Amino acid sequence: MIDLPTDLPADIVPLSWLLGVWEGTGVIDYEAADHHFSGEFAHRVSFSHDGGDYVNYAASAWLIGDDDHRTPLVAEQGYWRLARPASDEDAGPALLPALTSRSAPRTVDDVEALRNANGGFDLEVAIVHSDGVSEVYVGQVQGPRIDLATDAVVRPESAKAYGAATRMYGYVDGHLLWAWDIAALGGGLASHASARLARAE
Repeated sequence: MIDLPTDLPADIVPLSWLLGVWEGTGVIDYEAADHHFSGEFAHRVSFSHDGGDYVNYAASAWLIGDDDHRTPLVAEQGYWRLARPASDEDAGPALLPALTSRSAPRTVDDVEALRNANGGFDLEVAIVHSDGVSEVYVGQVQGPRIDLATDAVVRPESAKAYGAATRMYGYVDGHLLWAWDIAALGGGLASHASARLARAE
């Protein structure tokens, strides 16, 4: 059972089942650069909102070693939103204000008009990693499942090779399950990590 706030902006209602803090463990299993990466990790993910038409995302992970010693892995920050054309009522780019005032908050009917041919909602997700890699994902949310694929990956010269990724999230039996495939270190797109998380807050 998911308890949803009743005062959510209409734009984030399709993502509302994600809201909260999730914790659990997962496994890494990826082969590239003549090395097999594997191990168990602890994961903490937060999906929150501040009244805007997007969901804030933050995630941290730690490799679990002997005697439960935890080594930090790459952390992430980002924003998740429904894909819709920007209008004069939207602020941006940068700090530019909206050209016209929004006459009324967006409604459920406004959001329903965004449903795609599959019955879901198209998504745009921007994620920045603590190692400097930035990803833009496109995909869809359809009920309690999200499928994403990178549309763009940008990395500084100092970052390790990372070219593409897909992510899948699902709400199953009260848990957040996710899987992340990557193409990195010269390897092709392949399974990289997955986890099962329980709601912590």
